[in-house]
Amino acid sequence: MNRLRTLKYLTAFVLPALVLFSLNNSGWLAYSALLFAFVLLPLLEFVVGKDTSNLNALQREIASQDPLYDFIIYLALPAQLFCLWRFLDLFSNGWPDAWTAGGWITAMGLMCGVFGINIAHELGHRNKGYEKLMAKALLSTSLYMHFYIEHNRGHHRNVGTPEDPASARKGEMIYAFYFRSVLGSLLSAWAIVKKERQRKKRAVWSISNEFIQYMLIQLLLCVVIGWIWGIGAWCAFTLAAIMGILLLESVNYIEHYGLYRKKVSEFRYEDVEPVHSWNSDFVLGRLVLFELTRHSDHHWDPSKHYQTLDSMDHASNLPAGYPAMIVCALFPPAWFAIMNGRLNPDPQNPTSL
Repeated sequence: MNRLRTLKYLTAFVLPALVLFSLNNSGWLAYSALLFAFVLLPLLEFVVGKDTSNLNALQREIASQDPLYDFIIYLALPAQLFCLWRFLDLFSNGWPDAWTAGGWITAMGLMCGVFGINIAHELGHRNKGYEKLMAKALLSTSLYMHFYIEHNRGHHRNVGTPEDPASARKGEMIYAFYFRSVLGSLLSAWAIVKKERQRKKRAVWSISNEFIQYMLIQLLLCVVIGWIWGIGAWCAFTLAAIMGILLLESVNYIEHYGLYRKKVSEFRYEDVEPVHSWNSDFVLGRLVLFELTRHSDHHWDPSKHYQTLDSMDHASNLPAGYPAMIVCALFPPAWFAIMNGRLNPDPQNPTSL
């Protein structure tokens, strides 16, 4: 039973399998991964439903020590790199028709967002040096390495406040949020590193500046891709990376939309509580996203590994899983109609930005 509890996370590898299927086909079959992620998966989530149960203390201890959980998530890096190689190899031979090219790019974009950034998010919270290195390698494949800085040292500190570019405000359309969050997270990462280096009396404009290092690594990656596979492949890679970034920002949008931490003094906000993140216990989304959807517990204790995250009693809960809510967010009137009513309307106890 313990092994089944562990191996269920191999469900996530349905995605790279479908991405490779998409890359090996043309026409509408090139969109197989996209159709799975945003049509079939949301429907199956409603059929399978939720599971709010948590591990008991003994199960949690066993799970936290089981190396198989780590091995499964480590597999994401070779899966991502293999899909990227296949993707670049296809475009190195020239672009297919526009319809097929769109399918291939969206398939790789899903990998960039789900395996590239999402799993980098999990590994980036860990303490082992090689896990942090894997996180940065995955982020580089989505051209979003500054996320490693801003998320850990910015978002977790500022979540649910106007200082956090990744916390969507009540009434803010997702399309406006994309621009604000992408630009804001980049500027925030730079500001964080700049402030840290000034405090340590170190030069800001230096090759030892990690922000500058990440930008140079990504530039070098783009140059290598263009040199080996050609400009056409580089253009396709850039478009896939952009989709991966927008997928991440879509997740950011639904995770904290309208939730607010009250300011308790001139200098600080109330502590982060489970209510300050939108949670989802729909089973299939939990497996495919390695428990990212139990986001309330993640913000409560960012050091917890994915397999030990809990469903929390006082979390803000979404009415559907993440894939369905992302689709809903793309239609702002429907999103506002569903979500605004879930925010606390009491002006004496505000919970929305």
